[in-house]
Amino acid sequence: MDFGFSGDDEAFRVEARAWLSEHVEGAQERRTWERALGKAGWIGLGWPESGYGNRSARLTQQVVWAEEYARSGAPARSGHIGENLLGPTLIAHGTGEQKRRFLPPIALGEELWCQGYSEPGAGSDLAGVRTKAERASDGTYRVTGQKIWTSLAHEADWCFVLVRTDPDSTRHRGLSFLLVPMDQPGRIEVRPIRQMTGTSDFNEVFFDGAHARVEHVVGGEGAGWKVAMSLLGFERGVSTLAQQIGFARELGSVVEAAVRSGAVGDPVVRERLVRQWAELRVMRWNALRTLGRAGDAGAPSVAKLLWGGWHQRLGELAVQVRGAAAGVGPVEWSPSAPYELDEAQHLFLFSRADTIYGGSDQVQRTIIAERVLGLPREPKGVV
Repeated sequence: MDFGFSGDDEAFRVEARAWLSEHVEGAQERRTWERALGKAGWIGLGWPESGYGNRSARLTQQVVWAEEYARSGAPARSGHIGENLLGPTLIAHGTGEQKRRFLPPIALGEELWCQGYSEPGAGSDLAGVRTKAERASDGTYRVTGQKIWTSLAHEADWCFVLVRTDPDSTRHRGLSFLLVPMDQPGRIEVRPIRQMTGTSDFNEVFFDGAHARVEHVVGGEGAGWKVAMSLLGFERGVSTLAQQIGFARELGSVVEAAVRSGAVGDPVVRERLVRQWAELRVMRWNALRTLGRAGDAGAPSVAKLLWGGWHQRLGELAVQVRGAAAGVGPVEWSPSAPYELDEAQHLFLFSRADTIYGGSDQVQRTIIAERVLGLPREPKGVV
């Protein structure tokens, strides 16, 4: 199973490849890179509405752009949360005023977003959210609570936050989807979470009476659960195909390392390498099968289970094929460089989180069991 690209699609590929080739070398500073992408109209290709500074592109052209972006070696996007999650959500549920206010700055790469869903006591259980938003005397909201594992919060200008606007509500009732500006010193504190890799891509975010406007509730007050679930459905798309191109590049590096170390002579290692290749092809076919389809409740969970475990096993294989050399850093230790990792070591450590973030494997299996297979819901309160 594969896409058949038209002549127009291939012309689009030539244009995308030429633009990336010309501009990718200057893509070191991420915010500047987002603005360059926005100025050229490359942000928001997958939005069903244009006119916000974004180009219109068919599904096949979106795939072309994602593939060419991955092949170019361009940096990881800092604007993808606004583009791929909030943008489609506003188009589906936002008011005309909300679309006019927020979509153009996303499409132009001028405003970056983060996602305030998970909490210390409600990681993958979004219905357990306790962060509250109370109406103040001036008619605005005051947001109080804590979010965790918030990607790119240290860079974001805005955060879309799932909050409890009805203090007497429980579970999925009484929740609202609220847009909150991040530049509020004394009211919002962002604390980076140091990972095993030594980097800090995730953050804790503390809201202490943070201000938000009533007109920045998406979908209406109390409709947060519906909007939040709709947003999670947008996490599936052409980005998964681009992700797989990155995976293929990593797998190629692991194969090369196995050849250099002689580990490829071990039949068990060869079998694992072939299995990784075959499973990557299955992931591509599954992504193509579900691309552009709506209403498949289990598709995002199946995709997450496939790539999360695959990438984690690749990380394990990356250090296995190097033997003892995998335990040695790329540079001599020094006080100024106490924790340097090479590419394989970073892959191994970072991929440990792949089966946890974005919804753990256990949560994905529960979703498939209950929403697809129709099995009885898991009893509450059972230890």
